Amino acid sequence: MFLPSIRRCFLLCLICTFALHPLAARSNDSEHECTCSPKQISKAFSNVAKEAMPAVVFIKVESCDSDEGYEHPGSQGMPSPYDNFGDDFFNRFFGGPGRAQKPQPQLSQGSGFIITPDGYIVTNAHVVHQADKMTVTMNDGSEANATLIGEDPHTDLAVIKIDGTNLPYVSFGDSETMDIGEWVVAIGSPFQLEASLTVGVISAKGRQNLRITDLEDFIQTDAAINPGNSGGPLLNLDSEVIGINTAIVSRSGGYMGIGFAIPSNMAKVITEQIISKGNVTRGFLGISMQPVDKDIADAFNLDRAEGALVAEVVKDSPAEKAGVKQGDIILEYNGCTIKSIGGFRKDVSMMQPGTTISLKINRKGEIITIPVELSIAVSDQISNNGAVQKLGFEVSNLTPDLAQKLGYKADEEAVVITKIKPGSPSAQAGLRPGFLIIAINHKKVKNVEEFNEVLNETGSKKRILILARQGNLTRFYSLKMD
Repeated sequence: MFLPSIRRCFLLCLICTFALHPLAARSNDSEHECTCSPKQISKAFSNVAKEAMPAVVFIKVESCDSDEGYEHPGSQGMPSPYDNFGDDFFNRFFGGPGRAQKPQPQLSQGSGFIITPDGYIVTNAHVVHQADKMTVTMNDGSEANATLIGEDPHTDLAVIKIDGTNLPYVSFGDSETMDIGEWVVAIGSPFQLEASLTVGVISAKGRQNLRITDLEDFIQTDAAINPGNSGGPLLNLDSEVIGINTAIVSRSGGYMGIGFAIPSNMAKVITEQIISKGNVTRGFLGISMQPVDKDIADAFNLDRAEGALVAEVVKDSPAEKAGVKQGDIILEYNGCTIKSIGGFRKDVSMMQPGTTISLKINRKGEIITIPVELSIAVSDQISNNGAVQKLGFEVSNLTPDLAQKLGYKADEEAVVITKIKPGSPSAQAGLRPGFLIIAINHKKVKNVEEFNEVLNETGSKKRILILARQGNLTRFYSLKMD
């Protein structure tokens, strides 16, 4: 394969072809002899198209823009406990008191790419979020219905699946090995124009604080990315996925030369977790931080502005148990200097619960090292696996703050329903957002991870028995798999 040699001489060929006399590229007296022609260079892009395009898909999404409202039974004129929380989470999932909106069909589309021969597809979470029906169009024009395996809104990644065998697929490459200035290829379906290819370079790496997602480490590229490209792959010249196209900077809604892609190294970790267990677990440290600027450095009598200032330590968190204190300045973690709070937060989130992280801390001028064993970030777990999609609801872990708002005990061991799909088996059975799921098929579930494990054990069962609680009322619900 001649692609590596093309990479090495690409710049030289461009110089020879465009900056010097055309004959210089063919001259035997030239100081450097080119081993590839412009035609061979363009062939490199053609080869990427031939290898990757069959695995890139167009995704059509139908959804009902309706999150069923919930009115606490027995309130009889009393204010609903789910009203006026001033919280986007509750506004999105629970709605106002007694609100019952008529479902409004919504159509959207995006791109994705197959990563396994049996039909697992990676895309953006915002492409498939709240989807009631997903139709995948292959490069050959064939269509298939897709099932949501799971989504991670914190990184805007999702995995869906179609049935199939020996399907064309692409593999993840190593985004860390890509350098600024290297050529990349974007493939997707902008403006419903399926299988469109654009070419550009990596403009920057490690873009953070863009407020696109909670955990950011974006690759910036000038390859043309437009609406409909979301979820499509960004590939290197070896036809490996090194990014997932996610967002653009635009004043017109179209291409302006600045696009952002989730790096493949992050995407690979997230998608593997979604496929294996239906949800994502992250390392949890339990601190709030702020950057150390010049003013903060002066206030703390520091020689220079560096590190992350601990503004708050969460009660009973790993950080508190390890002895981290408010006012500590974290200089390093596992020997790595803290260059940005966003980067530190992202790196911790990519670690698995149970991992021990070593923090180098400046505490009132004294340099100390504190090991901290990370726990699980329970508030990050949201279940969206295939069985849940069939049942028609979504759940999240019951955090102490959420329990207080819903009127449950802080130490309650259960998961909470956050969304009910209108017309689904769960809606027909009477389940509503805010209900606690205590057990499935007589097996107790304490968190989303256990919830997924029990559901995965149901196999081909046609009915699921759920023990749920609403307020002080506990009862069984028998749900037929849709």
